[in-house]
Amino acid sequence: MTDDALLERLRAGDEDAFGALVDGWSGGMLRLARSFVSTEESAADVVQETWLAVIEGIDRFEGRSSLKTWVYRILTNTAKRRGVREHKVVPMSSVDDSGPTVDPSRFRPAGDPFPGHWWDFPPAWPSPEQGLLTAEVRTHLTNALAELPERQRLVVVLRDVEGCPYDEVCELLGITPANQRVLLHRARAFLRGKLEEYYRREGDDS
Repeated sequence: MTDDALLERLRAGDEDAFGALVDGWSGGMLRLARSFVSTEESAADVVQETWLAVIEGIDRFEGRSSLKTWVYRILTNTAKRRGVREHKVVPMSSVDDSGPTVDPSRFRPAGDPFPGHWWDFPPAWPSPEQGLLTAEVRTHLTNALAELPERQRLVVVLRDVEGCPYDEVCELLGITPANQRVLLHRARAFLRGKLEEYYRREGDDS
């Protein structure tokens, strides 16, 4: 269904359309809200508050962005306010997104016969069939996500978890495509490093 058709139904008070939207989007909204706040219960409150704001503001939506981007912007702003109250969110200006994506000591230095190459190859990851997405791994990834700077965490959640396209993420977070690529690369590299550590420990224990 197109945004225009969906908007028409929502503005007409179509409860089935609104219910389908809530069912389809709330899971992703909950995951994004959890990036800002301290508990699952607080994230659920953010999602509920967001849907109430959508109901109240749908007639004022001007269509200058996609409906999903508009809803997610309300969610992000609501979650940020709650995160500030919970002392979980820090100002964007204080976030340091610099630094190498992979520890430079893992590569051969200048003057080596193979400068820039790995000293040792990263440990092999198991295939999905071998349990890449086990509950333990998901917990490990969730904890790693929480360690990321806010902008990196938001970009990787929106892109890799929610599957949002580049242009929507740029619009939602107010960043340039180049900035998004850097943030996403750094976030993915950090998470990969955390998974490498996990699988290395698992290999040592087996």
